[in-house]
This record gives sequence, structure tokens and C-alpha cells, in this order.
Amino acid sequence: MENEDVDMQGEETNEAELDDMKRRLKEMEDEAAALREMQSKVEKEMGSVQDPAAAATSQANREEVDSRSIFVGNVDYSCTPEEVQQHFQSCGTVNRVTIRTDKFGQPKGYAYVEFIEAEAVQEALLLNESELHGRQLKVTSKRTNIPGMKQYRPRRSNPNMGFRGRTPFAPPFVYSPYGYGKVPRFRAPMRYSPYY
Repeated sequence: MENEDVDMQGEETNEAELDDMKRRLKEMEDEAAALREMQSKVEKEMGSVQDPAAAATSQANREEVDSRSIFVGNVDYSCTPEEVQQHFQSCGTVNRVTIRTDKFGQPKGYAYVEFIEAEAVQEALLLNESELHGRQLKVTSKRTNIPGMKQYRPRRSNPNMGFRGRTPFAPPFVYSPYGYGKVPRFRAPMRYSPYY
């Protein structure tokens, strides 16, 4: 009879644990649904979910903005956007000045200037090699980046490293002084060194 009492108490605790687990599962499902809803809201705000027509219009819009913008190189690191704006104010109405910075907030030494009218770009190109803060500016029209079209730059060979190019497969020699399957390794000539 005592065994039956113990079993009944165990069933009550099991039911309480089961109810507690069900409650926690419901809370987790509600939290997951709220997270999904927040994620979809953020994606809509960020514009990451776009149809191809919207992507094409944004690309066309970007090209239109870039046609009104210029790239300014060799900008002094102590230059402020206001000073760059004053320098190019004579060309036309400046809409925005962007001085690019690295991840630590230090200027990279170049800027983009966006004008309201496209004719101002031609006027601004005349200011190429003008001076600002004692540095000669390099002014060019801004180019539009095409997504997924990264410029290919081949690897440069290091003259200090040995030649590691691929050699075509050559059949083994009739008589190989190096042993079966061994091919002599030729080193590319290194730069002259008087110490050898």
C-alpha cells in the first residue's frame, strides 16, 4: 500500500513537470514568432527583400546620382566636409559631401561630392589639381559600381620567392639518373647576390 502512495505522488510531480514543460514550450514558440515578425519588419525597412523591378529602379537611381557626383582624391586628413563643400561651392549647389573613413574613424584621404545639378560635374572637373590645405586634389567623375562585377587583379609574383609556376607533365626519361618517377628540379635564377 505504501508503494501505491509513492507512485501517486510521482504521477503528480510528473504532471506538474509536464505542465511546466508545456508552458515553457509555449513561451518559446511565442518568442520565436515575435522574432520572425521583427526580422521581417527589419528586412522590409532595409529593403533586402526586393523584386527585380525595384532593384532595377534602384540601380538606375544610383546611376543618376553618380552622374551628379565626383570623386576627390588626395584630400587632407584634417579636412572637414564643410571645407570640401566650400571648395566646390563655386561649381554648383552641393547636395552632399562624403569623406570615407576606415573602421577606426580615421579619414582614408578621399571624398565624394554630390551636386544637385549634373552640369556642376563638368565645372568641378576643372578644379582638378587645385589645392586644398596645401595638397593637390585629384578630381574625377564618380563611376558607378556594378554589383557582382569586381575587377579581377591577378596575383603578382614576388621576385624574392622561388619560381613556383605550374610545369606541364612530362613523360619519364628513358634512363632516369634520379630513379624511377623522379624528375630533376630546376630552380629559377634568383637575383644576383655577392654572398654566395
